[in-house]
Amino acid sequence: MRIAETADELARGVADALAKRVAQTLQQQRAFSLVLAGGNTPRALYRLLAKEYRQQIDWGRVHLFWGDERYVPHDHPASNFRMTYETLIAPLNIPPEKIHPMPTDVTNPYDAACLYEQELRTFFGGIPRFDLVLLGMGADGHTASLFPGAATLKERERWVAVGEAPVEPRVRLTLTLPVLNAAQAVYFLVTGADKAETVRRVLMEDTPLPAALVLPEQGELVWWLDKEAAGGI
Repeated sequence: MRIAETADELARGVADALAKRVAQTLQQQRAFSLVLAGGNTPRALYRLLAKEYRQQIDWGRVHLFWGDERYVPHDHPASNFRMTYETLIAPLNIPPEKIHPMPTDVTNPYDAACLYEQELRTFFGGIPRFDLVLLGMGADGHTASLFPGAATLKERERWVAVGEAPVEPRVRLTLTLPVLNAAQAVYFLVTGADKAETVRRVLMEDTPLPAALVLPEQGELVWWLDKEAAGGI
């Protein structure tokens, strides 16, 4: 667990840790696979990375994936891809062959989930073992687009599932728990007093909330919290 005084301090701490992890990993292998999260906390991180970590990270060897996506066009205001494109991809001019967005231009979202699973299979060969997964958490305990009580929480075969959110846009694509828990490292980024009670439950109680089910089998799990989000601990 890492606790920062402010959200800005948290973003800088994550950026430093990410840069070090990328550098260390690229000493051992040719590419680094990074799963991106949506939401306001990652937005600040991406802007910081694009502005101050352009030279510190070998972006030409980083492949970008997504943990979940709203089933809307990539130029839609609610799109996770659009947010990341505007804050990170475009400013760094990351080449298209390093960008692996979830497809949302297919009529049937279940077909889109299969297409993304095939892309993961092509890239990794076997089950994906991402070098780093960035995740957020909602006040209800959801993470990626895995929501409390959803059938997607029980999925053990598929790597990418179609879920339904309680708010619009309701249709979502999401990585499943087997994929998240196969990662080399998972960073949760959580800010705000409205999430303090949920953070306490996830970290200190035996709870079925989705965020509590992310427990990498052989990887590192770090919760990055600002002081407000850590207020219940």
